[in-house]
Amino acid sequence: MDKVSGKLTVFFEEPFWVGVFECVSDGKLSVSKVTFGAEPKDYEIYDFILKNYYHLRFSPAVATDVKEVGHNPKRMQREVRKQIQNAGIGTKSQQALKLQQEQLKMERKTVSREQREAEKLRQFELKQQKKKEKHRGR
Repeated sequence: MDKVSGKLTVFFEEPFWVGVFECVSDGKLSVSKVTFGAEPKDYEIYDFILKNYYHLRFSPAVATDVKEVGHNPKRMQREVRKQIQNAGIGTKSQQALKLQQEQLKMERKTVSREQREAEKLRQFELKQQKKKEKHRGR
């Protein structure tokens, strides 16, 4: 049976508070970035997760190594303290976010290209129609 783990990191990125959801499934990491605005309270974050988690747009999966975590409580406490001191997100998460950003950029480019071509075609048809109308009036 596969393990799926999730992690939320909330940090201050001038001028807003940002949350990064990381989901590791089948050795692949996918990430979603959320801008909170003002500093969110714990109950606000919990409420956001309950209501909006399934509406998040996660990045394409990036291969990552999954570490087996021991259940030593002191080690867990040290790791939590280290994560709290370490402001920011991991490099794998940054790669996944960059990949998502590039993917959205490509989608925007194709849509705008299609719109541009449709507009050119419409203008061409309009010119042709005007030509025909002028020719008929002879």
